[in-house]
Amino acid sequence: MHPLACVYSSAVDDARVFKKIAWRILPILTIAYVFNYLDRNNIGFAALTMNREIGLTATAFGRGAGMLFVGYCFLEVPSNMILYRVGARRWLARIMITWGLISAATIFVTGAWSFYLLRFLLGAAEAGFFPGVAFYLGHWFPAEYRTRVIAWFMVAIPISSVVGGALTKELLQMNGILGLAGWKWLFILEGLPVTLLGLGVLRVLTERPEDATWLTERERQLIRDRVAGESKHNEIRQLLPALKDVRVLILAGVQFGFLVGSYGVGIWLPQIIKLGRLSNFEVGLVTSGVYALASIAMILWANHVDRGGNKVLNLALACLVAGVGLVGAIVATNFWVSVAWLTVSLAGINGARGIFFTIPMRFLTGIALAGGLAFINSIGTAGGFVGPQIMGWLVDETGSFSAGLGALAGFLFASAAAAWSLKLFVKRD
Repeated sequence: MHPLACVYSSAVDDARVFKKIAWRILPILTIAYVFNYLDRNNIGFAALTMNREIGLTATAFGRGAGMLFVGYCFLEVPSNMILYRVGARRWLARIMITWGLISAATIFVTGAWSFYLLRFLLGAAEAGFFPGVAFYLGHWFPAEYRTRVIAWFMVAIPISSVVGGALTKELLQMNGILGLAGWKWLFILEGLPVTLLGLGVLRVLTERPEDATWLTERERQLIRDRVAGESKHNEIRQLLPALKDVRVLILAGVQFGFLVGSYGVGIWLPQIIKLGRLSNFEVGLVTSGVYALASIAMILWANHVDRGGNKVLNLALACLVAGVGLVGAIVATNFWVSVAWLTVSLAGINGARGIFFTIPMRFLTGIALAGGLAFINSIGTAGGFVGPQIMGWLVDETGSFSAGLGALAGFLFASAAAAWSLKLFVKRD
C-alpha cells in the first residue's frame, strides 16, 4: 500500500473513534448544560410577571440575578479539587441533582432577600460544573478536536435561550394551574428534570478511557497515546504555580470581561426586546431567533479555528465583534436594526466561549488543569454578577438600556485587548 494511503486510513480511523466517543458522552452533557443555563437565566423571562408580584425593583432584580455568581465563584475551585479526587462522573452527577432541586425551590421566594438567598444557593450548587466538564473532556480528546468538541458542548448556552424563549409562552400561561403562578411553573419544570439527568450521568459517563468497556482495546490505546503524547508549551503540573501564571491571570481577566457582556445582555434581553411593544410570546420567539443565529456562529467559528485558525487571534477578534455589536445596537435608530446588532454581539460572545477554554489546555495538565480551569472560571464568572448589576443600576438611573449597553461594550473591548496581549505569552498556538 502507498504510504500516503496508510496515513489517510489512519486519520480516517482516528476520526471515527473520536466521533464514536463524542456521540457517547456529548449528548447528555450538552443537554445538562442546556438546563444549566435555563436554570440560571430563566429569571429573565420570569421577571416579566414575577418582579411585580413579589415587589422587585430593577436594581434588586439585577442584584439577585448576579447573586448566583457570588456562590458560584466562592466554591468553584474547591468543587473542582473534590472532582479531581473523587472523579468527574460522580461529582458532576451530584452537582446536577442539587442544582435542579434548588432551582425548583425558587418558587418559594417572597421578596428581595429570599430571592438573593435562593440565587446564592443555586450558584453554590452549580459551582464546578463547566470546568469539571472541560477537565473531563480533556481526558478523551486531543488538541485538534477540542475546540469543536467544547463548542458543541457550549452550544447549549445559546440553545438554552432558544428553548427558553420557545417555552416562555406555554409555561407562563400555566398561571393558576394548581394555584401556582406561571413563573413558578417555569422554575419547577426547568429545575426538577435536572435531578433525573444527574442520575443518567452516573449510568452513561465513563470516568476514563481505560475504563470504557464500550471501546475496543485498540481504541482505548489510541486515545491514551493521542492525549498523553501531546506536547505542552512551558507545561505546568502543580496548582499554586498555575494560579500565579501570567497566562492564567490574563485568561481570567478576558473571561471576566466577555461574561460581563454576556450576562449583562442575556439576563436583560427579554426586557430589551419587550421595548418593541411585543407580546410575551413574541418576545420569546425573537429571543429564540437571536440565540439560534448565535449558535450557528459559534459552531462555524469553532470549525474554522480547529482547521488552523489562530486561537488567541480569534478570541480577541470575537470579543471585538461583541463590543462593536453593542455599540451598533445603541446608535441604531430602528428597533429591528438594533436587535440585529445585538445578534452580532451575541455571536461574538459565543464565538469567544467556544475558543476560550482550549487555550489553557495547551499549557496546564493534571491537578493544575483542574484547579486552573476552576480558578479562571471563578474569576471570569464574577462577570455574571457585575453585568446584570451594571444594567439594573443604569436602567434605574437613566430610564433606558443605552448607558448599560455602552458600559458592557467597554468591558468587551477591554477583553479583546487582554486577549490580544496573550500573543506575548502563548508562544505556540
